Amino acid sequence: MSEDNPAGDGPGVRFIKWLDSRLGLNYPVLRPVPQYSINPFYWIGALTVVAFSVQAVTGIILLVWYVPAVSTAYSSTQFIFNNVNYGVFLETVHLYGAYAMILLAVMHMMRNYFVSSHKKPRELMWVVGMLMGFVTLGFGFTGYLLPYTVAGVDATNVGLGLLAPLPPMLQTLIKDILGATNGLNTTELVRLYDIHIVLLPAALLLLLFAKMYMFETHGASKPDKPLTESQRRSIPFFPDATIYLLELSALFGAALLLISAAFPYQLPAEYSITAPNTSAVKPDWYFLWMYQLLKIQAFEGTTGLMLGLTIITLIFVGLFVLPFVDRGGERRLASRPKFVLLGLIFVAELAVLTYWGEVAAVADVPDEQAAFIIGGVALLVSVVFVVLYKLMFWRLTRKLSGGTPAGATTTLQRAQIWTAAFFTGLLVGGALAISASISSVSLLATQGMTGMGLLDLAGSLAAVGLVLLGTVYLIYRLDLANGTIKTHVPMLEVGWPSEE
Repeated sequence: MSEDNPAGDGPGVRFIKWLDSRLGLNYPVLRPVPQYSINPFYWIGALTVVAFSVQAVTGIILLVWYVPAVSTAYSSTQFIFNNVNYGVFLETVHLYGAYAMILLAVMHMMRNYFVSSHKKPRELMWVVGMLMGFVTLGFGFTGYLLPYTVAGVDATNVGLGLLAPLPPMLQTLIKDILGATNGLNTTELVRLYDIHIVLLPAALLLLLFAKMYMFETHGASKPDKPLTESQRRSIPFFPDATIYLLELSALFGAALLLISAAFPYQLPAEYSITAPNTSAVKPDWYFLWMYQLLKIQAFEGTTGLMLGLTIITLIFVGLFVLPFVDRGGERRLASRPKFVLLGLIFVAELAVLTYWGEVAAVADVPDEQAAFIIGGVALLVSVVFVVLYKLMFWRLTRKLSGGTPAGATTTLQRAQIWTAAFFTGLLVGGALAISASISSVSLLATQGMTGMGLLDLAGSLAAVGLVLLGTVYLIYRLDLANGTIKTHVPMLEVGWPSEE
């Protein structure tokens, strides 16, 4: 018998006990919730479900007029816009509700990542949540074709074109299931329609049931700070927690309705076989990061595309297996700097790639430019994180002077002010230097090698180098103030009061 198996159970019994402890098969539902969970950040997942409910209601109403066929999909959608009372508003709420659902799902995932909600015993909750995220993206992909607009059909065809690296038999199977022939037949439209309104909602509801049952078992994850007696106090799920959820839902619904009324959706042009689209074809914003990543020249051709899709697949696989990799018992941000840094880089890269995909041309991205931008983002986030980490979690408990004369002592408060000012200067300077470097590289790529262009690039890279040196200097002085320096560099200690 071991410490982890005091009863000496066999593998089968241990697996059943593990499964029961994760799934909560023997636990009641609608248990009281702790007071500390009455916080909007704890209810982002619930708001995602609220957004799904909005989608279900508005989608069912739209089904009254929508006809899923190549010859009628656009005209029936246009009828809703032009002839149905509040039709434009209804379509806009349905579209923005989908955007909100995807955005909230990403926020929920990243919030759980940073507060370590994926750790024991919530590993399976994380896996089920990731599956729900895939289903949510599936709603976006399958719904994009249904109005049969130019953008919808072309973007769907681009998405189906990503099947090219798959084995021919698997390609054929998937296309036969979808009836896929480049969005030009009713079979494909109807099958995506059925997936959108039947299969995906059913899958999401089943996964939601499983996740909520496990949530009732494990409850809300505790914060990593000491809790007061009032924060640990339990409150009934009904009516207290229920009323709180209804208040948040009302605020979310009001914001969604106001935004929909202020920024109504404009129906794009209808897709036509005889008048093919000649403008740029881009997916919706939630797929732009993948789109921009696959535009890199290294991912051209079938082999390159396979490599790019493999990288994207590994990213998703990494998210799935995260609970079984990040298994340490420590949940505080201060004690998990590596995983926190990885999460920040992941969020920053998603944001930059999405924005880049939105504003950039459709042309392929040179490998050097892609490496510079993606690597520059990772570098900038890393530098900022290291500085902030030391400022927030390494407490400066000493005065910065030893034997200096009275009245010349640099106090902790003054040191913090100068440190904050220096850090702000580095942050602003780093952003400007990297931006100038990216602009210089872009000009050289589009206008060719010129003396002035190379001079601009050299100057901007020199500025980046100065920012990096300044960051090293700041980190060294912070370590010096904490007394954690192991190897002294006299050049970096110029002006530092000696302790005698």
